[in-house]
Amino acid sequence: MKKTEMITSKPVKQKNSLAKAAEMKPFWVFFAIAILVLAISAFKLSSSWVLTIFTALLILGVTIFFISFNLAKTNKDIKLKRTELDAIVSNLDIGIIAYDSDFNISVLNRAAENILGVNGKDIIGKQFSLALTKDRKFRLMAPIMFPSLAPLAVKRSEPGAYPEIMDVSLTDPDLELRISTDKIIDLSGGLLGFVKLIKDRTREIEILRSKGEFITTASHQLRTPLTSLYWIFESLNNETLTEGQKTLVGEGMTVSSRALKIVNDLLDASKIEEGRFGYHFENANVVEFLEMVLKEKMAFAQEYGIKLYFQKPEAPVICLIDSEKLGYALSNLIDNAIKYNVKNGEVTVGIEKVKDKPYVSIFVKDTGIGVPADEINKLFSKFFRAENAAKTVSDGSGLGLFITKNIIRRHGGDIWAESELNRGTTFHFTLPTDPTLVPSREVVYEEEQDA
Repeated sequence: MKKTEMITSKPVKQKNSLAKAAEMKPFWVFFAIAILVLAISAFKLSSSWVLTIFTALLILGVTIFFISFNLAKTNKDIKLKRTELDAIVSNLDIGIIAYDSDFNISVLNRAAENILGVNGKDIIGKQFSLALTKDRKFRLMAPIMFPSLAPLAVKRSEPGAYPEIMDVSLTDPDLELRISTDKIIDLSGGLLGFVKLIKDRTREIEILRSKGEFITTASHQLRTPLTSLYWIFESLNNETLTEGQKTLVGEGMTVSSRALKIVNDLLDASKIEEGRFGYHFENANVVEFLEMVLKEKMAFAQEYGIKLYFQKPEAPVICLIDSEKLGYALSNLIDNAIKYNVKNGEVTVGIEKVKDKPYVSIFVKDTGIGVPADEINKLFSKFFRAENAAKTVSDGSGLGLFITKNIIRRHGGDIWAESELNRGTTFHFTLPTDPTLVPSREVVYEEEQDA
């Protein structure tokens, strides 16, 4: 008996609490009025009229009861869900800020408070305006709400696309944040506001830099003996040797040269991850720059039996570039197009302006082995080499395209590839013609793999 009472007590308590809910007030008012009307009718009217009035009041009362009860139950469920959601949002380790179109703050969770050093009570329910950016209390929140105020902000998403993803670097204190901004839409598609998700990547970047420092130190230690080894083989190659000795020395030069290339690539990759690759930008005619790089690659292309073509535009194209770094990126793309090509294949390089945008697009197209469809999104990952590429050319560090992508991104552009297996690959990259679109300082572009 006691067990039954325990099982049924919870639903009974829930019904009792719903009966006392504010949504039930119209029913209780109606109930009191109905009792009063019936009492007066019993004295003033005949029994048939009393029965008619009672029936009407009963039907109306039952209708009001069920409407009020269901409304109370629905509102209670909503409040419960809201409480659960508030608890989840509050305890997430990602900062969350929600606001409407007028920047009235409605949500600022505990993680956001910790990251930005802001007390939610000071801002929730208030409008965050440019005037508040002068308040020392909101010095870290200001560049989150208005990224143009940040010392450095790099957009990771396509212009106009949501969610908008941006990396923001702050100073005093040093913080590396990734901010994702998305719309809050109602069921009819109307805009209710926006929500920002803030991820503190400072520790992640520090670990990345520590790893880079280790690789840098190890690579420096390896480069010195490898350089000496190469010089030894080079010196021996100039001596009078037998055919067998010349073959061994030649192989030694090739192997030590490849090892040096891998070590140098490791050093470059670690410098990029540490944000100290070192760039020196100046205005240059990109058409002339492409011609110069292609001229340097002619002998290499002839060695492989590949024809090089340049689709040259009539007008010059002026961009802000680092000729040395961009030369590395372009050389790497052309070298790959030559090495992974077929006998008597072709490589075409071209440049054209992007319609209605302050960018030019450069492409390197080959007639080579192509890239498998399920591997093309991994091309720019560190140490990745496509399976068919590894079979065609056995040596390679898998760092060239990672370095190339970072150089292009540092120039304010983007890079991507299109390929068809056994038909060829085309690499496209963009460069801004507006110098203000080039990032103001080096940024750590971590390894990115598209989904």
